[in-house]
Amino acid sequence: MRYKQLGVLLSALMLFALLAGACTATVQEPAGAAGAAATTEAAADAAAGAATESGSAAAPTASTRSPHDVNVVYTLPDLKGQKIAAAVANDYTPLQYMDPASGVAVGWEYDAVAEMCRRLNCEVEWQNTSWDAMIPAIAAGQYDVGMDGITITDERKQQVDFSEPYMTSQQFMLVRADEDKFDTKEAFAANADLLVGSQAGTSGFYTAVYDILDGDEANPRIKLYENFGASVQALLAGDVDMVLVDAASGRGYIGANPDKLKIVGDAIKSEEFGFIFQQGSDLVEPFNAAIASMKEDGFTSYLDNKWFFLYDPSK
Repeated sequence: MRYKQLGVLLSALMLFALLAGACTATVQEPAGAAGAAATTEAAADAAAGAATESGSAAAPTASTRSPHDVNVVYTLPDLKGQKIAAAVANDYTPLQYMDPASGVAVGWEYDAVAEMCRRLNCEVEWQNTSWDAMIPAIAAGQYDVGMDGITITDERKQQVDFSEPYMTSQQFMLVRADEDKFDTKEAFAANADLLVGSQAGTSGFYTAVYDILDGDEANPRIKLYENFGASVQALLAGDVDMVLVDAASGRGYIGANPDKLKIVGDAIKSEEFGFIFQQGSDLVEPFNAAIASMKEDGFTSYLDNKWFFLYDPSK
């Protein structure tokens, strides 16, 4: 009788395991696979450190250990070692930029894509290009994936496919630390002597045109620069009075220029960042699966904590 009961119990357990596997098929532990997950506490605390309306951020209290310390493995598409040509511009601190101390390209997006390829079994090959050339180059199939804090818009969807959003950001006004002529977008717009620095074709450019100024893309109050970093240097030099940044990037530039920059005013608008692919690319689905797993196990929160709170670009 005891053996019969044991057999019934084992059968029930096997059925439960099968049902559980069907419900949680995203989390398994196959032999030889490496995985990553952050603690629930880390994800919650890092989320609590999101940028405030003033552009500052609450100090994180999460554990700073790497999610690689936790061996949770997701069942994701296997790209079988495929080489992925990833386009970067290295001009958007702290998402991607050249570390002045080491001369090495680093940032949130570098870490994120490296982790995606670790999970998807692919090999990333970094390819440097300019922001202006990136979207057309991806559309033409010159690279497999592109990234540079690229805002998801309907207009860009006519040229490339986007991944699911990996980050939501807000646009703020970055100014010199001694700026006292304006602290709202209305005050900036009302003073015809004030200039904004921007890079053509970026979300910051269109926000300046349509959300702050008069809708004229040729407005002489918008001074165009070759890249985002150059517009910040123009701000520091006094050539322009304001540059639009997301809170995370703004913190990076403020950290790199202590006592020289600050953020003023409320968030002007929110935007979502996505990776870009040639239309019809079979990489969109695997990347989306990897992004979902990284959000679920806290890896993206770990990266937020690492690059937006713990990393000091001034050192």
